[in-house]
Amino acid sequence: MKVTIGGPLKLAFRPWVEGLENVPAEGAAILASNHLSFSDSFFLPAVLDRKVTFIAKAEYFTTPGVKGRMTAAFFKGVGQLPVDRSGARGAGEAAIKSGIDVLERGELFGIYPEGTRSPDGRLYRGKPGGLARVALATGAPVLPVAMIDTEKIQPPGKVMPKLMRPGIRIGKPLDFSRYQGMEHDRFVLRAVTDEVMYEIMKLSGQEYVDMYATAMKRQLTEAAKAEKEAEKAAKAALARAEKEQAEKEQAEKEKAEKEKAEKEKAEKEQQTEQRRTEP
Repeated sequence: MKVTIGGPLKLAFRPWVEGLENVPAEGAAILASNHLSFSDSFFLPAVLDRKVTFIAKAEYFTTPGVKGRMTAAFFKGVGQLPVDRSGARGAGEAAIKSGIDVLERGELFGIYPEGTRSPDGRLYRGKPGGLARVALATGAPVLPVAMIDTEKIQPPGKVMPKLMRPGIRIGKPLDFSRYQGMEHDRFVLRAVTDEVMYEIMKLSGQEYVDMYATAMKRQLTEAAKAEKEAEKAAKAALARAEKEQAEKEQAEKEKAEKEKAEKEKAEKEQQTEQRRTEP
């Protein structure tokens, strides 16, 4: 996959990289990155010599049919691990176990602390569960990573990607051994996550938003829904107003025609009466 996808990807988009020397040549490490685009999981592994394993929802691997099998083969080829989100604890526990398994094999594990893609290009609050627990459970160093401009290559709704140079900045490894054995302390998990997010913010130059990206997406969805409903209500009100105006104009027209007809009738009767009374 590095040859068939990574090579052409680097040739076409020519991504620039800073801090490549911070990635260890061997041994376990966590790459904690901001998440701007679906393509982040392709550009980052493409510029590294080592394999990077990310996690992906199990639906990508279980969809039936030819297209489903091709999708599953593709995601396996680029190092994605399926995570079944139907369990009692959902994706969180499955992701943590998958990450620990990868790191215990001495490999690179990639994770997006925000939990989802940024809806507007800003950096959102990191979720404390996955990243911090995997780091503390394994003792693996955490490398903050900043993806630059990947959201501009293929914005939502665009089919054809834009040929431009994205960037990747890889920071120095962060050591959290001082918190070893404290992976169940929520305050420690929060502190570890916030430290990583701060380093990502410095590398990316993004504006930081102290709320979860999922919450912002809900707000944007609700706002879009409210706007759509308001637009629908406005159109309905306009249609009613136009209908009422049309009915009013029709009524006035009919009244005017009736008055005109009555006036003409009265004039004819008057003329008839005058002719009858003339000597």
